[in-house]
Amino acid sequence: MSKTRDFQNLIKAPGSFILPGAYDAMSARLIEEIGFKAIYATGAGISNAQLGWADVGLTSLKEVVDIVARMTEVTTKPIVVDGDTGFGNAINVLRTVREFERAGVAAIQMEDQVSPKKCGHFSGKEVISKEEMVGKIKAALDARHDENLAIMARTDALAVNGIEDALDRAYAYSEAGADIIFVEAPTTIDQLQQITHSLKGIPQVINLVEGGRTPLVSLKEAEDLGFKIMLCANTVLRSAIKGITDSLRILKEEGSQENLLNLICTWEERQSLFKLNQIKEWEKKYLYSE
Repeated sequence: MSKTRDFQNLIKAPGSFILPGAYDAMSARLIEEIGFKAIYATGAGISNAQLGWADVGLTSLKEVVDIVARMTEVTTKPIVVDGDTGFGNAINVLRTVREFERAGVAAIQMEDQVSPKKCGHFSGKEVISKEEMVGKIKAALDARHDENLAIMARTDALAVNGIEDALDRAYAYSEAGADIIFVEAPTTIDQLQQITHSLKGIPQVINLVEGGRTPLVSLKEAEDLGFKIMLCANTVLRSAIKGITDSLRILKEEGSQENLLNLICTWEERQSLFKLNQIKEWEKKYLYSE
């Protein structure tokens, strides 16, 4: 079964699920190893980890496609890619969808921010018109070769124009054919309830950013509120930053690795994650065969 079909089945199955964010092939593989059902290729994480800059629309389509292709190559789980604004207007979206589809993704998220965009939990965002975003969604649907490739439509209008406009846009994006709706950055439980009540029957995303604008809830609470997907886009990245910082600080202060061994994986865990045994099998088969 294809990854696109797997993801369609996932969003149609009973219950909600956590969608952790990956920023490279290693983090994608770790998410699969732990047992999550799908992986989110985070635009913010890719910008942070690969460019060393904040999530303010600096990454190019080609950069994201290349990184996501590496993720799909080493994982069997469906990958949802953060497609930002589609990297331009509706004409750009045609190419964006085809590039990501060739890279092997199962779903593409696009948002209605003005380009260059900003992280959904940053201030100073602007949004395009509802009509322009509807055109982008229609372009995405027309561009895909696999009808199971899911389109996730995100609106950032809540922080800009208020919740009524956000809900109006969300409904219009669903009517235009988006498979999943994502109202970004609600700030209260009441707003979360209003969103799911107003868009009942439509698969929806809650984006939980530690220290961000939306209250943190558990998976059970997210499901009880009516959300299908609990997106934890940069939990993995921020865990890595903390772990690396702690290890480097000990190494610098003590001049020894002795007291940081509990902060790093073992030699065996590292080689297992990166499939050294599989490579050895290939060596026996292809390099040493008679």
